[in-house]
Amino acid sequence: MRSERVRLFQTLPHACGYFPERTAQNLVIDPAAPQLDKVYGTALAGGFRRAGGHLYHPNCDQCRACVACRIDADHFSPDRSQRRCERRNADLTVIEAEPGYTRERHRLYERYLRTRHPGGGMDAADGDDFARFLTAPWSPTVFLEFRQGTTLLGVAVTDVCLNGVSAVYTFFDPSHAERGLGTFGILSQVALARRRGLPHVYLGFWIEGHPKMDYKKCFRPLEIRRNGLWQPQV
Repeated sequence: MRSERVRLFQTLPHACGYFPERTAQNLVIDPAAPQLDKVYGTALAGGFRRAGGHLYHPNCDQCRACVACRIDADHFSPDRSQRRCERRNADLTVIEAEPGYTRERHRLYERYLRTRHPGGGMDAADGDDFARFLTAPWSPTVFLEFRQGTTLLGVAVTDVCLNGVSAVYTFFDPSHAERGLGTFGILSQVALARRRGLPHVYLGFWIEGHPKMDYKKCFRPLEIRRNGLWQPQV
């Protein structure tokens, strides 16, 4: 972000999504800043993440549990479990599709949220909510669709920047949980990074030992950002 002058805002304290007894705050790059598409890659490398039209980074007073992480795509090698996931999903076609709302995608998204996040505030998302959360006018987004024949089983929302791809959000048919489509989504994003000649897959934030976040350490080599530097997670 050295080449662009942008303002940073800090949000008010709000409920933490990972530790119910804690509050959280974020640093947010001015969403009205011009040329956010030009800033995005540098912000990503600086540990920021996109949600809708906002680029944010956790900035909590008493907690530093959320750590930005990324996969070294060039040197990634799937482990035994990930290879089994690839074999289970070998019948699927992965399509690099244009981003945005379709009725088919929205129906799948609704089913996923109702099953995986009931009562979480997102399970009644309408079409506008879908578009606002998953896309932004300036974001370089691709929807990786997973199809069995013509049937849509999953979507990995992926931003493609000059320095890597960012795993924004993945949703899938909950009746196919045995396929491990969340893992398959990340493996597909690694493959996308390699096709585009990009070095990293950014996975957002990792919380060591947290049951919802610890899966990220299985994608090796994983790098984490601490004290302003990317370093191997060991």
